[in-house]
Amino acid sequence: MNDYRILVVDDEEDLCEILKFNLENEGYWVDTANSAEEALKSDLKTYDLLLLDVMMGEISGFKMASMLKKNKQTARIPIIFITAKDTENDTVTGFNLGADDYISKPFSLREVIARVKAVLRRSASQPDRQPEQIGYKSLVLDTSKKKVSIDNEEVPLTKKEFEILSLLLQNKGRVFSREDMLSKIWSDEVYVLDRTIDVNITRLRKKIGAYGKCIVTRLGYGYCFEAD
Repeated sequence: MNDYRILVVDDEEDLCEILKFNLENEGYWVDTANSAEEALKSDLKTYDLLLLDVMMGEISGFKMASMLKKNKQTARIPIIFITAKDTENDTVTGFNLGADDYISKPFSLREVIARVKAVLRRSASQPDRQPEQIGYKSLVLDTSKKKVSIDNEEVPLTKKEFEILSLLLQNKGRVFSREDMLSKIWSDEVYVLDRTIDVNITRLRKKIGAYGKCIVTRLGYGYCFEAD
């Protein structure tokens, strides 16, 4: 399995299961929901992509997409609409709502998988918009000034330590493997050992004092920032 999480939202249960089976065979983590109402009960900000049917009950796919794009926590999530409606107006509506792609039923599974890979590849190459300040309690990371402070006292971090802390703070509770960190933070380096991550994490924990315990090791998986 890779670390991409996908949510399929469609009122056709059989279709959800078919998409889940085939996408999981490609190595993705896949959950399903049979209505927008059900999907909205999930922790949507943890997903990397939504496959969203347009024609559903009281909350349509278009309406759900509009709700997600208005929420700062979910606005960044790519959306692929899957629908039997394929008129030009519907397609334009979908893209105006911020859709990343649009697939009309009936479709081939090879087409869906190809489009999923393309959208994830594009979203991975685009850095997420960051708020100027992120943090936890008195630990504050300023993304514009590239500074970290605790109780208003600056903490001197190296560039890599800053980027690791930024990644973990922006995604509290999400586990990042060493491979994730290497690809996101050391992407331009030719050859970097996994051990490099561990060394930087150890130094970072010491520098942020009491907050160091919030950077938790998940044995066999990687690291995450856990709130107390």
